[in-house]
Amino acid sequence: MSRSTVALIFGGKSPEHEISVISARAVAAQIDPQAYDVTPVYIGHDGRWHGACCSSEVIGTDLAALLRSGTPAAARQRLVEITAKFSAERFDFTAFQEETDVAFLVLHGAYGEDGRIQGCLETFGIPYTGCGVTASALAMDKALTKICAMDAGIGVADFMTILSTDYFRDPAKACDAVAAKFGWPVFVKPANLGSSVGISKVHHAGELRPALDEACSLDTKVLVETSITGREIEVAVLGNDDPLASLPGEIVPGSEFYDFEDKYIRNDAKLFIPARLTELETATVREAALTVFRALGCSGLSRIDFFLENGTGKVILNEVNTIPGFTDVSMYPMMMAATGVSFPELVRKLILLGLERNH
Repeated sequence: MSRSTVALIFGGKSPEHEISVISARAVAAQIDPQAYDVTPVYIGHDGRWHGACCSSEVIGTDLAALLRSGTPAAARQRLVEITAKFSAERFDFTAFQEETDVAFLVLHGAYGEDGRIQGCLETFGIPYTGCGVTASALAMDKALTKICAMDAGIGVADFMTILSTDYFRDPAKACDAVAAKFGWPVFVKPANLGSSVGISKVHHAGELRPALDEACSLDTKVLVETSITGREIEVAVLGNDDPLASLPGEIVPGSEFYDFEDKYIRNDAKLFIPARLTELETATVREAALTVFRALGCSGLSRIDFFLENGTGKVILNEVNTIPGFTDVSMYPMMMAATGVSFPELVRKLILLGLERNH
């Protein structure tokens, strides 16, 4: 029986590029070599594609070696060494289209989770893992995610959106609008930039303008939302028409909130899998995750993040990640493992779900 060819696509143009490389290494180690041939496809910071379909076969060999590098530091060093060879090579998209049976997407953030790579692959006629174009685009936009969740009866934090062009035209007007609508603190987030980049917690009026300056410089639309005091609960969802919601996990941030450095650099956060919830709370959060997954039209996988509000016990949606991390400290594979789906089985199911949706 011939093996299928899986194009493992990683890297990308987002600020989470390096995390994508680490996730890809973890996924590559779990793909069954008896069932699949893995073809690494690396997308550089500049958006150029590199892999076995380049004019030099050496690049594919180098990328395969990169995914076998022992530590994240070793992987980064090897990437620095081999990218010097990339600039003169051209990627053969026709060969990529003809030789790929399914693409496994490990592109975090913009250009990976926002529907653009999904649309590209659908144009090529290549099946891929994870959510489709529409669900990816909706989940990437934090404001549209909230609107879909509200329509499905899921609670969200009070919020407003600000267009960056309007803000830079009259910053004082935007700041006054925020101050009139909310008390302090509030969160300021780029609407379409993933889960960890450009987010600020604003404790008083004096911190608002610097936060908006940063967020509006990173995205065309910014979300301002009231701060929820509560426990951070996450659920991994796996499936297409009949999805499975994992046992929830709980995050106790090492800093004021679970930001990029807390996730990937300091690693100070405490993780509890399963979350410290009652049976009723667990069932409620899992059902809420499935409701959000279906409301957005998700498929394959997503990680749905909630707050369990102190005092009221309300389940409030935080955000949806359609290509969550697959590093050794990532919640999604750990929550699935706690629910009985091992990492190798998870990878196998994601490939099969991508093929199933395509059919």
